[in-house]
Amino acid sequence: MRTGCAITVLIERQVTVFKSRALFRWDRKFRSRLPSCFFAAVAVFSGVTAIAQQGWQLGPFVRPLTGNPVITPDKAAAFTDPILNAPAHWEALHTFNPAAVVRGGKVFVLYRAEDDSGTMQIGMHTSRLGLGVSKDGVHFEREAAPVFYPAKDDQQAREWPGGVEDPRLVESEDGTYVLTYTQWNRETYSVGIATSRDLHHWQKHGPAFGASGKYARLMYKSAGIVTTVKHGKLVATKIRGKYWMYWGEIHVHLATSDDLVHWTPVEGANGDPLEVLNAREGRFDSGFPETGPPPVLTSHGIVMIYNGKNSPEHGDPGLGANAYAAGQVLFAADDPQKILAREDKPFFFPSEAYEKTGQYAAGTTFVEGLVLFRGKWFLYYGCADSLVGVAIADSHTGSRP
Repeated sequence: MRTGCAITVLIERQVTVFKSRALFRWDRKFRSRLPSCFFAAVAVFSGVTAIAQQGWQLGPFVRPLTGNPVITPDKAAAFTDPILNAPAHWEALHTFNPAAVVRGGKVFVLYRAEDDSGTMQIGMHTSRLGLGVSKDGVHFEREAAPVFYPAKDDQQAREWPGGVEDPRLVESEDGTYVLTYTQWNRETYSVGIATSRDLHHWQKHGPAFGASGKYARLMYKSAGIVTTVKHGKLVATKIRGKYWMYWGEIHVHLATSDDLVHWTPVEGANGDPLEVLNAREGRFDSGFPETGPPPVLTSHGIVMIYNGKNSPEHGDPGLGANAYAAGQVLFAADDPQKILAREDKPFFFPSEAYEKTGQYAAGTTFVEGLVLFRGKWFLYYGCADSLVGVAIADSHTGSRP
């Protein structure tokens, strides 16, 4: 879910955070949003803090001349919802925030689709995940029905009526696909885990941090599992004997796992989830940072592409108020919490009309999917919480695996 659209006061949400070892709730009310200003540039090189530029970034990314947006809503698409036992126009309103993997020489994209139920507010429709397949990474053929959705299963209470949102997707070494996604019942939310061998049939495993214990009541979302390039594609990888996952908005945190399904937050000395990435005044991420697509372990370190929200009061004056843009940060290969470098400016931001119109008119290029395909990086993103776009970069420029 994203904070609201222009001149619309949106839903109230409670974000549960840990502070001084005690669980408390911070009420965050979504305020009216202003439209972003216009940018003509397609891609920019960014300043970097902490160390000098050394070519560690992925990119530069450029939108293809034709093809965008690559996935748009289909008002005619319908399937029989297993909970309602009635037809649902599952991708009638919006299609956005995609995950991506390469399988059998093709790009597969899981994208969030919103139906026409509920009220006309962000997060108040039911979301399901559709599947698109492309031979060239730009032109997609889509399944007629969603492949992942709320159902009469042991996760229904967490996923209905809000749905399943904002996927990230990785492949394990044995070929199993691991999905992280937001479970949203319009009261609380968490990162859910699901696995599949074919991207069509899924097993849900419940919340990443478990349904009981210290983190059972935590509200958390946006999780990307660290990958590396193996045999020409991205595969989940271990560091120091464990899998690692960056997660969260407002602050980005870390978690570890032995099996890619059950995760444990990395804690600081005070027993709270360790914060590894925070907002910066005057920057594109001055509102807050949020995890993007699965990070990539390269020869330089762990490159994490992430989303930044621009604060209206103390943000980047070159971006519109509340606009979402994408930046990059480099963590140490042997210490995933240690920042080596971080871009001062976004490398990708709303500039096209389809990125600044829709249900989030302040402007959004919300990155969630990244694949290495035919020697190039393909970066898939949500456009204004309404459409799916792609940007492409030569894998031999910037950081290389």
